[in-house]
Amino acid sequence: MAGSGEDWMGDALDIAGADCGLWVPGVDYVAGWRGARETADRLNRALLGAGFELSQMRAVASTDERGLGVVRMAGWPDAAERLAVLLEAVTSGGDGGAA
Repeated sequence: MAGSGEDWMGDALDIAGADCGLWVPGVDYVAGWRGARETADRLNRALLGAGFELSQMRAVASTDERGLGVVRMAGWPDAAERLAVLLEAVTSGGDGGAA
């Protein structure tokens, strides 16, 4: 799941996003990405534990233009719907789950 060259990164899900390729000189993107990667890996393990296939729904590490870590969810609509149903069940009837 977390290593380079693994098959799940190359499937049909578009994970690049609109900001892919925008780099600002002097910004440390690697530090932000590392933190986001740890969190994305943890979320992906939770998704696997809940029965999701990473080829259908997964968390992806990224950074914003300032180098801050970002975790994005990428998935097919039916998998996202399944995740929404699961999250609504966990939040006691879908009350919005105030954080």
